[in-house]
Amino acid sequence: MTDIIRLLPDSVANQIAAGEVIQRPASVLKELVENAIDAGASSVDVFLKDSGKTQIQVIDNGCGMSETDARLAFERHATSKIRDSKDLFSIHTLGFRGEALASIAAIAEVQLRTKRTNDELGTQIDIAGTNLVEQVPVQCSAGSCFTVKSLFYNVPARRKFLKSDTTELTHLLNEFKRIALVNENISFSLKNNKTDIYILPATSRKQRITHIFGKQINACLLDVEVETSLVTISGFVAKPEYAKKSAGEQFFFVNGRYIRHPYLHKAVLQAYSEILPPDHIPGYFIYLEVPPDSLDINIHPTKTEVKFEDERAIFQIIHSTVKRALGKFNVVPSIDFEIDNTIPIPILRDDTAINIPTISVDSDYNPFEPSEQRYKQSYNNHRNVDKWESLYTSFEQPAQQAETFPQEHKAQTALMQLKGRYILTPVKSGLMLIDQKRAHERILFEQYQKRMGNNNSLSQQNLFPESLELSPEKFVLWNELKDDITALGFDVRPASGTTVVVYGSPGETGNKSPGLLFQKLLDEYEHEETDIHL
Repeated sequence: MTDIIRLLPDSVANQIAAGEVIQRPASVLKELVENAIDAGASSVDVFLKDSGKTQIQVIDNGCGMSETDARLAFERHATSKIRDSKDLFSIHTLGFRGEALASIAAIAEVQLRTKRTNDELGTQIDIAGTNLVEQVPVQCSAGSCFTVKSLFYNVPARRKFLKSDTTELTHLLNEFKRIALVNENISFSLKNNKTDIYILPATSRKQRITHIFGKQINACLLDVEVETSLVTISGFVAKPEYAKKSAGEQFFFVNGRYIRHPYLHKAVLQAYSEILPPDHIPGYFIYLEVPPDSLDINIHPTKTEVKFEDERAIFQIIHSTVKRALGKFNVVPSIDFEIDNTIPIPILRDDTAINIPTISVDSDYNPFEPSEQRYKQSYNNHRNVDKWESLYTSFEQPAQQAETFPQEHKAQTALMQLKGRYILTPVKSGLMLIDQKRAHERILFEQYQKRMGNNNSLSQQNLFPESLELSPEKFVLWNELKDDITALGFDVRPASGTTVVVYGSPGETGNKSPGLLFQKLLDEYEHEETDIHL
């Protein structure tokens, strides 16, 4: 019997590694920008075409590479950050696996132009699908310039499963923000299709957060700071009024690296438990510093999942630190023992008029009338369910349900309202339970869907137009969705910079703030398909 075990070719092994490391354009951006930071860059510029599907270019002014190093950088397990196994327990850099460049080169066309500060000439390397196309000396600036084109060009199945440009751009911006938030001493810029999205100068940590999320967040940030022998915590938590129902502005960083940690996320939620509804998520930017030997960051290819040596203790420290920050700024309600809680009792004076109680009698009451008839008569007079039969009859029943819900039952009046939310109404087969809130949402959904299909936008103009300063990310998202948002009935127009003015909103929104609805719409779409994990 012949031997069946054999070594995989490097091209196949690199594509397998690429499946773990490079999932979408955002993965490429993350690896290239992290390499630029490890190279000591003080300025990093990112240029995208078609949300990274066509091209991703990252330019830095770091230390650059020699001709030999530039070629070796694309080999598997080639890295300048690890010498032996002991280094795995004292990692201070971001990219250390030595798989990123090899994985990127396996599924894209890559060009690298790099030069060290003291070299007269740099080197240019062109690689496509792991194969070296050419390597020539060139004149270029000190640092490195990586250009990645036609991502997944040789893996059609992977390219087919990429999302829309808007969704992929959202992923790219999320990765960019995570890196920029923890490297405030480095200037960053990002453009997509020659449109400026972020221009971030080197600044303080709080100013970096403000530049990314807009000026309105500045007044909502509360300082968090504590130093223990186990962990040093710094950063900010947002005031309760800034909390949202969707995730997106929750950031943990450890030793200069963004991480996802559901367990520590619960520590923050518990600190807000007494002042926030259960369905609201507070914003926070928490930076942790721990000894490198007490942290394992080598448990996932993307290095966003880590393992702490003593998670329970860190949980308690984070919880108490956030709780103290909320109490320090008088966010948590406190008991004021100086308030007089006595109940005011009216004083009876001599001239006080005393009214004799009267008894009202229903002269039409018949004690011998059947109880069922009295109940129906009483219920028909109940104003809480008035006209709810029109809600029930507004639904279009499928053809197969025609026998189950005959016409005479469609117009029948509901019998009972349960807990102020549900409507009980009889049908031929028994009793139907209608969720008022969901029924209302369904009706509005069908109305908006029909309106968008007919390209018939009905907007109710606001008496006072509302100006909103959007974050650069939200502004780009609005530009991408402008036609659909207009079709829903919103009349939103650009002003200056990233400021927009809401002139009108759908008529069905009632007295709700048009600006708040517009922002909530952007939030919901932004986090619908971005795989947010806490």
